[in-house]
Parts: sequence; C-alpha cells; structure tokens
Amino acid sequence: MKKSTIIIIIASIEVILDYFTKMLILQKVGPMEVIPVFPFMNIVHVENRGAAFGMFTSLGNNVFIIISLLAILFILIYLSKLPKGLELYSLSMILGGAVGNLIDRVKIGKVVDFIDVYAGGWHWPAFNVADAALTVGIVLFLMANLKQTRHYSAY
Repeated sequence: MKKSTIIIIIASIEVILDYFTKMLILQKVGPMEVIPVFPFMNIVHVENRGAAFGMFTSLGNNVFIIISLLAILFILIYLSKLPKGLELYSLSMILGGAVGNLIDRVKIGKVVDFIDVYAGGWHWPAFNVADAALTVGIVLFLMANLKQTRHYSAY
C-alpha cells in the first residue's frame, strides 16, 4: 500500500471517530454529567477552551486555531518526506488528532472532552479521541526517533 494512502486512512479514521464521539457526547450527555463505564473510567461532558489540561485559556481560541494550523502544516511538510515505519504511523496519528481538535475549535470555539480516567479520588484531566491519538502518536514518534538516534550513535 502507498505511504500516502496509509497516512490518509489513519488520519481519516481518527478524525471520523473523534468527530462522531464528540457529537454523540454533545447530543446525549449534559455538561458536567458523569456516566460510570468501568471502575476506573467515566464518560463526562467537559468543554475545554485552553490547551492540554485546560491550560492557557486566556490566550483565546484564535491563538489555538493558528497553533493547530501551523502544527498541521509542519506535520504535512514532514510527511512529504515520506518517513517509514513507526515514524509514518506516528505522524499520521498526530495529524488526525490535530485535525480532530481543530474541527472543534473552528466549529464550536472549544474542544469537547469526555473520557475521564481515575484511580480512587485522583482523576486524569478529561480527554477525547483526538487527544489520545496525539498522545500515542507523539510517544511513538519519540520512540521511532530515539531508536534511530541510538542506531546512528553506535557508529
């Protein structure tokens, strides 16, 4: 399969899954409503106007739209070099996650988060499918590049 096809498939699946889960939350779960799913996870409806974990809300939505567009542009430029293996998959995931959250910012002016993972009384900040794709993609990207760095430093 062509690398460009892999990129489009991975990013598109993430964007579609992210979009439909967020629309489902907006339609079926009230703001701040909590629906227990597992002993360690709830479905919630949280609207995030900031960056990760709700930080930097004072910057405003337009700043985050610009940052998202620049990040997507950078990823597309990097992908045009057609990386391979783990790096290709990781960048495709990051692209899908960035586009998913950008859609929210443009469409409703904030990002809808709904996955609440917790242990006892400690809760991780709520997140969504796009956030999960971004996080996994970044970890995989770092792993791919650390592996390459170790390979080159052996010479």
